[in-house]
Amino acid sequence: MIDDRYDRAQRLIQRLRAQLPRLTRRDVIRAAFAFSASSIALSLAPRPARAAGGFSGPRFTGYPFTLGVASGYPRADGVSLWTRLAPEPLRADGGMEPDMIHIEWQVASDEQFSNIVKKGGVRAVPELAHSAHVDVRGLEPGRWYWYRFLCGNEVSPVGRTRTAEGPGGKLDKLRFAVASCQHYEQAYFAAHRHLVAEDLDLMFFVGDYIYESNWGDELVRRHVGPEADTLERYRVRHAQYKTDLDLQASHAAMPWAFTWDDHEVENDYAGDQGENLDPGFLLRRAAAYQAFFEHMPVPLTMRPKSNEMRIYDTLDYGEFARFYLVDNRQYRDPQACPDPYKGGGSTDVTAKECPVVMEPSRSMIGLPQEQWLDGAMANSRAQWNVIAQQTIFSRFGTLRDGEMTRWTDGWDGYPATREHVLGSIRAHAVRNPLILGGDIHAAVIADVHADPDKLDSPVVAAEFCGTSIASQGWTEEMFNPRIPMNPHVKFGNTTKRGYLAFEATRKGCDARLRVLDDEKSRASGIRTLASFRVEDGKPGVEQV
Repeated sequence: MIDDRYDRAQRLIQRLRAQLPRLTRRDVIRAAFAFSASSIALSLAPRPARAAGGFSGPRFTGYPFTLGVASGYPRADGVSLWTRLAPEPLRADGGMEPDMIHIEWQVASDEQFSNIVKKGGVRAVPELAHSAHVDVRGLEPGRWYWYRFLCGNEVSPVGRTRTAEGPGGKLDKLRFAVASCQHYEQAYFAAHRHLVAEDLDLMFFVGDYIYESNWGDELVRRHVGPEADTLERYRVRHAQYKTDLDLQASHAAMPWAFTWDDHEVENDYAGDQGENLDPGFLLRRAAAYQAFFEHMPVPLTMRPKSNEMRIYDTLDYGEFARFYLVDNRQYRDPQACPDPYKGGGSTDVTAKECPVVMEPSRSMIGLPQEQWLDGAMANSRAQWNVIAQQTIFSRFGTLRDGEMTRWTDGWDGYPATREHVLGSIRAHAVRNPLILGGDIHAAVIADVHADPDKLDSPVVAAEFCGTSIASQGWTEEMFNPRIPMNPHVKFGNTTKRGYLAFEATRKGCDARLRVLDDEKSRASGIRTLASFRVEDGKPGVEQV
């Protein structure tokens, strides 16, 4: 079975390679200093078949669908589709003229498109980098569909997506994964090739999809240009990531859902405050949010408005599962006791050193989002309730002068908000709560106690904080001593890159930590480093 999925993943990636264009010699020379191996692969692949009928539409300098296609946010009756026209993807304008372009889209019940069930048109405008977002409705619940875009004589790669189960459905198994932190320079995206082979119903990416800055050890490729801090630079950074064929294949294989972390904008930003207290930070944040919208398969309702982009949401799979997508960045209070040299950002402190960290008024997600999350939990009838958010939820400090430290950028730095979330879980008797996270470039699997500062309090949830797709981890000397200091942690590893894959059934939820053999190799193999199980009706997690 696993071999069959891997073969299907390889065939999908090869199909993407075959569908991508041959760039002109002028294009290659213009961007030669920056093209990664995956970008070079784009230049070597043949052009896909043109649309039938010979329609004379817009003229492009090259194949316009170089960034692939994607789907996301499945509902029982539909899904959101995405693409972007970018014949020259490493230019801020994508190589497009400042014109409005008409794009056709099709959804079919079969991969050959012999039965097209929905179709329509969408306008791609320069103000949104000629991206296209389509919220398709009127589909059947709980089934696979295929989709593509057409523009003039050009046809996009084909993507596969799946609708959610509807109310009253008989769903008894759901496969999903969680991943985060994919620094383009520090490793290849081989993990995405293996994610395709997992044959997932749904993919969660919980932050640091791009990195605005250029850094790391033993780099395997380089970002184009300096740090991203303007709309043009964020557009180029997103586009460069999407030229990676393994990432494109992962998007084309299944629907995705998102939350974000800091590096989509700037390291350690908090709400409307940048790490270095830049007075123009809100302009930078607005540019980053717009570029995020332009490059992700998010619903049209998430388009940024008034310098805000609401991304917190729920996804329902009938009465089987409810997923809560939580935004930990946009509405938070600034970190307590910040780095005095920067003015903002995170530090490791004890409550004695920094009493303000314990103030009950300080929120990580903002009061309106807290109220939304409480209400969504209150009316949930789902067997599995999964909170997908950005970072480690449980206590994970280290002893200093007889007291456990708190990292001020994580939930340890906002204990009042964590108390409110756990209070909602208990007050509403939420069934089988799982908490997914990322951010820390390490895997931490833990029991979540009703009072994280009192490990004799009841266990109320299971936490799965995943490792990174590509971003380098802590040193073992810094990470490993924390595990015995935090006995609620069942497993921890900082050395391996990869993702967490889940299979939820009526009886329980199984999780596997999948890790690459060598993240510096595009052809890396993968293995299961550890396996875990959450039994239905039994809070907490066990390694198996």
